[in-house]
Amino acid sequence: MADNIIIRVQSPDGMKKILSTKRETAAAFLKKVAKEFGFNSNGFSVYLNRNKTGEILSQNKTLSLLKIKHGDMLFLNRDPQLCRHGALGKCVHCVPLEPFDEDYLNHLDPPVKHMSFHAYLRKLTGGADKGKFAALENISCKIKSGCEGHPPWPEGICTKCQPSAITLNRQKYRHVDNIMFENHTIADRFLDFWRKTGSQRMGYLYGRYTEHKDIPLGIRAEVAAIYEPLQNATQNSLELLDDPKAAAVDEIAAKLGLCKVGWIFTDLLSEDTRIGTVRYTRNKDSHYLSAEECITAGYFQNQHSNPCRLSRDGHFGSKFVTVVATGGPDNQVHFEGYQVSNQCMALVRDECLLPCKDAPELGYAKESSPEQYVPDVFYKITTTFPKDPQYTFCSTQRFPIENRDILGETQDFHSLATYLSQCTSSSFLDIVSDFHLLLFLVTNEVMPLRDSIGLLLDAVKTSNEDLAQTWKKSEQWATIEQLCSKSLWISHTLTQLKLSFCGKTVRWVGNPPALWVMGPWVVPQSQPPPQPCGPASTAPS
Repeated sequence: MADNIIIRVQSPDGMKKILSTKRETAAAFLKKVAKEFGFNSNGFSVYLNRNKTGEILSQNKTLSLLKIKHGDMLFLNRDPQLCRHGALGKCVHCVPLEPFDEDYLNHLDPPVKHMSFHAYLRKLTGGADKGKFAALENISCKIKSGCEGHPPWPEGICTKCQPSAITLNRQKYRHVDNIMFENHTIADRFLDFWRKTGSQRMGYLYGRYTEHKDIPLGIRAEVAAIYEPLQNATQNSLELLDDPKAAAVDEIAAKLGLCKVGWIFTDLLSEDTRIGTVRYTRNKDSHYLSAEECITAGYFQNQHSNPCRLSRDGHFGSKFVTVVATGGPDNQVHFEGYQVSNQCMALVRDECLLPCKDAPELGYAKESSPEQYVPDVFYKITTTFPKDPQYTFCSTQRFPIENRDILGETQDFHSLATYLSQCTSSSFLDIVSDFHLLLFLVTNEVMPLRDSIGLLLDAVKTSNEDLAQTWKKSEQWATIEQLCSKSLWISHTLTQLKLSFCGKTVRWVGNPPALWVMGPWVVPQSQPPPQPCGPASTAPS
């Protein structure tokens, strides 16, 4: 799918999109064009430019060799009935694709998940009004000052001064689209410290921002040098110290046409020193950046804000990048680049986000206190369903869910007996593969199976029918079946039985008494027979 491209062709009949591939030859592509427009195979010409230059001839060269990319516009000729503008004008039939077009970005190689920041600005300032009312607002987590209608926090707060709640979500754009080291020596020299000491290392990246031509309106951070400030480092930690040379370094870099574009740190552990491999620790099953690292990245990004004319503050976001030197899936050193979102920057700037002391990879939002008001932070996570559904619990029937008595759905041996009687599967594993059923077997008060259900749980976990059949032969399951049988018999009897006292009919409501579940339905002989009802006594007790 990554090789698929869409080429737009402008003709007298209008514009059409031709699906092709990078490896397709020009001859095969021209045949597609002829079929799409209904032309004879040799009765037309296709040009790279509107002025009929750069003709594409029928040859065996691939489109990639001809430098024809996804989204390019080719021309058969110009139709005055469609394009009625001058040579410098554009219309719907010849206008190029916008840099924020999602379909266009998804078909790039590799696909682009986040549009560039300048593409986002183009989207805001496009349209008929040319972005006349477009504005970028920096997020604030602090109470607005100057509200005189009530006492100051914590005695009072109102909707005018209260900061809005924050819903965390993925940012649609990124301020930097690529990070490039000018040469391998820059990175190798930085890694030498870890190779020789085994301790981690941190440095500042100095370079420049340039155009990234592979991304529409993209920006690249080119690294020319790494400055390593004063720091205390161990195998598992880094501590930055006050650096008296910091100002001088910035001054020298500026004179060299460089600026501080980011920071880099190592997180490396040797796997096999004989072959030079490292451990692969940062992945989707653990983390890519810890909360502590995100907070540090947010701190640096706030120090290096991005100038922006659409923000009334004069700045919006940041182009300061974070690079991690860590082990990759091939157990070699990889350099991974990141930026935290504008939301994270605001939470860090206003001191609302903190790392956990015992687990720095985790973080939490502070709660409001008399000294500081903290807005609510909501976490928004994309939810999807697989194309091919998967089932850990595969029972075709549904055992009642716990704690739903208010709905009339109870978990007892009568409901278990009903559940078992309605199961149509011949597989015992399928029958017991219900999460709520397993909970009931473990937690019921009559016969809890917490100490004897281990084999059955292993059977469900591993989808092993033989283990399930082995557990089915146990005394515990035989007792469960007896309890279910008696529960059904008692329920059936109670629906027909009517006990008459004092000329009134009384029916049992709800579950039968526990005595009836455990044994034959009999009235103990030690109890006196029921006495006839009479008028209530009025004598003093």
